[in-house]
Amino acid sequence: MRRSLALLAASALALSACAPTMREAPVGAAVAPPASWRTSLEVTAPVEAEWWNAFGDPQLSRIVEQARRNNPDVQIAAARVEEARATELGSRGFLLPSVGAGVDAGVRREVTPFGQGQRIVAVQPAFRASYELDLFGKNAARVDAAAAGVAVSEADAETARLSVSAAAASGYITLLALDKRLGVLEATLQARGEALKFARDRAEVGYTSQLELRQAEAEYQATAQLVPQLKAQIARQENALSVLTGEVPGAIIRGGTLEALRQPAAPATLPSELLRRRPDVAAAEYRIAAADARMRVARADFMPSINLGASAGVVIADLLAGPIDVWSLGGSILAPIFQGGRLQAQLDGATAQRDQAAWAYRSAVLNAFREVDDRMAVLANLKAQEAALVAQQAAVADALRHARNRYRAGYSPYIEQIDAQRALLGVELSLVQVRADELTTLVGLYQAVGGAPE
Repeated sequence: MRRSLALLAASALALSACAPTMREAPVGAAVAPPASWRTSLEVTAPVEAEWWNAFGDPQLSRIVEQARRNNPDVQIAAARVEEARATELGSRGFLLPSVGAGVDAGVRREVTPFGQGQRIVAVQPAFRASYELDLFGKNAARVDAAAAGVAVSEADAETARLSVSAAAASGYITLLALDKRLGVLEATLQARGEALKFARDRAEVGYTSQLELRQAEAEYQATAQLVPQLKAQIARQENALSVLTGEVPGAIIRGGTLEALRQPAAPATLPSELLRRRPDVAAAEYRIAAADARMRVARADFMPSINLGASAGVVIADLLAGPIDVWSLGGSILAPIFQGGRLQAQLDGATAQRDQAAWAYRSAVLNAFREVDDRMAVLANLKAQEAALVAQQAAVADALRHARNRYRAGYSPYIEQIDAQRALLGVELSLVQVRADELTTLVGLYQAVGGAPE
């Protein structure tokens, strides 16, 4: 028996000599992180696990946490993790023996050596076991591919949670910005209503022409038509946030105002740390590992498969005086000789998939560096833009005051006041947008650096 097993192993090693070698990953797919970011921020701080709490709005935190729990995309990603774990568990079965038991029973009529017919009733319970020797690591490679698939699914799930967290925080900030824009429009509408009343009173006593009255009416209605548009936009934003948190569309409770939100320090991270923090980069790296393992499986298909088998049982028949025990023990070796190029095609396909994964990793890394640098550049310049808008707001508000006084004193036409009103409304809406952009860009930067993985 030992001589047979030795011959089996020697034959397998001899037949494995013709297996092709695996090609290395493309050299150009590797990425070296830059020494520093192109843009530097003045104040930074380490990323907290629940970074959304730093904005100081409990309702924002509640929405983010609810989205992380109930968002359908997050739930789908979690289910994919469970599927990958089940696949890994199933692949480990290839490393273990296959054991089974059964019973063969039947009645048959046959001819005896003496030319007489006879009926035989026989029962044969049996115990069978088989095991494939993983001499060339084919089954171990299957397990490695499945384990890498679990890691990919877990990284994808973290990416989904991070994306949903950023979307929920940004969506809530946008909702508060829309509320603020509505407040600006309503205040402007009230001011233009007062200007319209003043113009109507002057027109009724004949102090001014109908031209100024119509101009005042036109400006009032131009502002009034913006209000329902903005209210519809607020309703759509509320519906989007509701669906994001896994709820049916509905109203969203506010925890504060745009001005009440705190602006936390920007997250601190180095380019070399980014590759370890970003879950999408980790997923891309695990995909390379899974593709490498599948390449090993494809190469191992060129190798012989060695199977050991054993069975034991008893035979019980009415023609026998008593049960007879039977057993068998043996092995087999099967090596591919001619497959019409199928095995080489499988290996070439697996190699191409590994190369795709390597280039996808490079793309993910470069995109990660770009996203961080983009948001840092925007964040560094928004403060200067906000300061300029604040100064412009003060100047335009003062210009409107002078235009209003000059018009009421009869020194200037109404068109000067209209121009000043339009300019002030534009500046105030731009200032609201810039403040919202600062906060949403900060949220985007938290997402770009990978948050604080759980």
